[in-house]
Amino acid sequence: MENALVTSSPDVLGGTPVFAGTRVPVQTLVEYLEGGETIDDFLEGFPTVRREQVIAFLEQATALVIAAAS
Repeated sequence: MENALVTSSPDVLGGTPVFAGTRVPVQTLVEYLEGGETIDDFLEGFPTVRREQVIAFLEQATALVIAAAS
């Protein structure tokens, strides 16, 4: 079974959703992108997150938005 992409635990940042296996909130990626930063900028600042995790997260978020609009 594939590992979860995003996890949430009261023991990690008070339950804030983070990239699995890290302490990096997914909201931080959103804020970077909203601020005009690139995925590479984000990954440079948060080396515990893998590019594959970022891409998978963005793909899932896109699919959810499209499904909600349909």
